[in-house]
Amino acid sequence: MRTTKLGDLTVSAQGLGCMGMSEHYGAADWDESVATIQHALDEGVTFLDTADIYGTGHNEVLVGRAIAHRRAEVQLATKFGIDRSGGDASRTIRGTHGYVKRAAEASLLRLGVEVIDLYYLHRPPQDAEIEETVGAMAELVQEGKVRYLGLSEVDDDLLRRAYAVHPITAVQSEYSLWTRDLETDVLAAMRDLNVALVAYSPLGRGFLTGTVDTSAFTAKDFRSRNPRFAAEALATNQAIADTVGKVAEAKDVTPAQLALAWVYAQESRLAVPIVPIPGTKRIKWLDQNIAAMDVTLTDEELSILEPLSAQVTGARY
Repeated sequence: MRTTKLGDLTVSAQGLGCMGMSEHYGAADWDESVATIQHALDEGVTFLDTADIYGTGHNEVLVGRAIAHRRAEVQLATKFGIDRSGGDASRTIRGTHGYVKRAAEASLLRLGVEVIDLYYLHRPPQDAEIEETVGAMAELVQEGKVRYLGLSEVDDDLLRRAYAVHPITAVQSEYSLWTRDLETDVLAAMRDLNVALVAYSPLGRGFLTGTVDTSAFTAKDFRSRNPRFAAEALATNQAIADTVGKVAEAKDVTPAQLALAWVYAQESRLAVPIVPIPGTKRIKWLDQNIAAMDVTLTDEELSILEPLSAQVTGARY
């Protein structure tokens, strides 16, 4: 397994997104998820991503149990800020000083660790200025409870304002063949400040793998309410997945591996370090994702894939 530097933090060049182990993508299976995390560590995938919102704390507990005897191997990332206590219909994004400190203490307890390697603000706060939120996060670094700070889904201005308070190690944003918003929203500041990209949903929430059966979605599956999976958008977007599938077949790789290889291929063009964190709860998909690191795309293949993001129908959320 190769490694990548997120600022001064060395992580595996591919991470593991753990959200789906607790909610949003079908039924959860504790034992299978723990086995998948431990297999990831065995294979050198040591950069694990969770958040306090995933499963309303369930995911942090699960990840903490899975790494309990292997903490030294792990680069552990979690997030705070999305408050679901009033129900999903009235969720708020919080970032006041006191909330930040309480959220961190609760995550440390659920994870069963003494320090979080990378602590993200999950979304820009609605009840505080970014300077107050990052100031509280900086105190966590000074107290030895957090090593490095990150932001998720921010724009150019917010990243620059946050960085003026304390260095930001990474920005986590959705990035894939069908989502490239960050290239216009925040990339300039990331380059200027030498902030790395942690790419979530690099497989387009599974759509780019060619294995998603939308008719099987349950009401608890996030994608059943996602505009890009809605009937009126699906036919248009299917053409994107079909193109990925054709290029993958010609190359003798899976569509998922092709989609991940595309993300890796953007590092030199974007001029920032990129670490994708594909999510899975099954060992077979984890192994497939890891194998994508050995796939190199030709200029011709890249030219076929380049226009796909402009063809997407439907908002991200």
